[in-house]
Amino acid sequence: MVPYSPMSKRVQSEELNVYTRLYSYLTPYWRQLTVGYVAMLADTGLNLLVPQVIKNAIDQGLAVGRPDALLLSGVLILGIGVVRAAAGFGQRYFGEWLSHRAAYDLRNRFYDRVQRLPFSFHDRAQTGDMMSRATSDIAEVERFVGIGTMDLASTLLVLIGIIAAMLLEEARLALLALIPIPFLIAATVRFGSVVRPLFKSIQEQMSKLSAAMQETLTGIRLVKSSARESFELEKFDHENDEWFRRRRDVIRLWANNWPLFTFVLAFAIFLLLWFGGPRALRGGITVGSLYAMISYLLMLNGPVQRLGFLINLAATANASASRVFEIIDAPTEIEDRPGAVELEEVRGAVTFEGVSFGYRGDELILHGLDFHVEPGQRVALMGPTGSGKSTVTKLIPRFYDPLEGRVLIDGVDLREVTVASLRSQIGSVLQNPFLFGLTIEENIAYGRRDASREEIVAAARAARAHDFIMSFPDGYETRVGERGVTLSGGQRQRLAIARALLYDPRILILDDSTSSVDTETEHLIQQALEELMEGRTTFVIAQRLLTLKNADKILVLDQGRIVQRGTHEELLAMGGLYKEVYDLQLKDQEAFAALERSMTAEPRYSSVLADR
Repeated sequence: MVPYSPMSKRVQSEELNVYTRLYSYLTPYWRQLTVGYVAMLADTGLNLLVPQVIKNAIDQGLAVGRPDALLLSGVLILGIGVVRAAAGFGQRYFGEWLSHRAAYDLRNRFYDRVQRLPFSFHDRAQTGDMMSRATSDIAEVERFVGIGTMDLASTLLVLIGIIAAMLLEEARLALLALIPIPFLIAATVRFGSVVRPLFKSIQEQMSKLSAAMQETLTGIRLVKSSARESFELEKFDHENDEWFRRRRDVIRLWANNWPLFTFVLAFAIFLLLWFGGPRALRGGITVGSLYAMISYLLMLNGPVQRLGFLINLAATANASASRVFEIIDAPTEIEDRPGAVELEEVRGAVTFEGVSFGYRGDELILHGLDFHVEPGQRVALMGPTGSGKSTVTKLIPRFYDPLEGRVLIDGVDLREVTVASLRSQIGSVLQNPFLFGLTIEENIAYGRRDASREEIVAAARAARAHDFIMSFPDGYETRVGERGVTLSGGQRQRLAIARALLYDPRILILDDSTSSVDTETEHLIQQALEELMEGRTTFVIAQRLLTLKNADKILVLDQGRIVQRGTHEELLAMGGLYKEVYDLQLKDQEAFAALERSMTAEPRYSSVLADR
């Protein structure tokens, strides 16, 4: 006897809760559910009548030589077959329909939840693991929640029906024949409890496999250029081997239990023949009754085998569903407060008041930041790597909330407005902009699905992207490939600028790095950025001298604190970190720009001399 364990009690409660939640996805479709289960009950009940019909054919037909009794039994069996065919169709159709509909709803719920989870969650989550939960885990749930549950209910009803029919037929003989059945049920239940954690470990390992493959495919260019294919294969093979080992453990467990199920059933038939056969010879029971009881025991073979499979299926579905619900139940750190208002008619004033923030609780990245930006101003953020520049820009669209202090727009705390209305006022253009595998037109209009073709073209012209777009055979209908891989870095950057222009935000966040593009492309991007920033409050993570010179305000960060602030000239005169960075990095840019201007002017000067 297994001793009482609070832990096992809690685990059982959690498992039941998972099943309850799964079945809640079926309740909206109660009509289909009702039809499916009525069809299942009809099929099960009629199946249990067949041995009784055959019993009557033997006792009332063969035993006494009455052909009409045999004909009647044949007609009854034929009628039962027709009705069972119709009921079987209803059970299978609606069972499968419910399976796929529940999976459809669960997949949508999962996807919607992933979209709404905070950045802190996505910082930790692996894409491959999320893909595995959305596909493999939900597929396992799909196999069980509709048709699997209906089959399990049908199997249990058949078991109960067979036991009841045998007891009604001949109680004492039935009790002898059914002696092994409790052992069979206990073995099946034990099998299910043992196999469930094994299946959960298999699904978790499948997530690791998916993550490994996703990471390799994402970085395939680096893998091939570094000739690391063998290393990546070895790494993947290690994870794949672990998956196979866990799957083999389940196969071994299944193989060990299956012969037991078969033997128990065979032993029950042995008992029935051993004790029932002599009684039939003596006339204690009819041959038809003995045949009916043997038929019922043989009918147990299918349900018993299905029961093991369905317990297996239920355990897999429970393990998979618990992994899906882990994501659905993940806490949302950024959400609208009760009574949050819509942010409308934004002027673009941004204020940080004593803002401190850290990604890991007490490990602060920002320390007590205080600054104010007037509407339409351009603010450059500069400082060494890890100084907190990107973190500042992530707090403005409320990707994270400060641990201390407040961020305000037009004097309103961001936590007092709805997240959707806030982010509708903020646009961003990053150093490595993301493009979807859609057409160029769809990528530009991503933030405004109602934009007309004329508006899209106007935004592309302003972003200096129209000419290269029209150079493609399909123009704006050109598909850019996954993550925009068919375009150059400068082309992706200009499409991102066009997207931001069309979105028409009041506040902009820019990473102005153009180190990966040629001089001509850089000039085009700078022209597009100038048009984009016109009249908007702009925060720029500055890495170029031109950006710093044109900024209305420069905030110099170091170790999460603002150590200097002012214009370019003011900061040069002030000395300190800004001047050190200028002397080490930016002064060379200024010298190069001066040389470029002189080389551009030289031909004009030479032509003047020639004219003289």
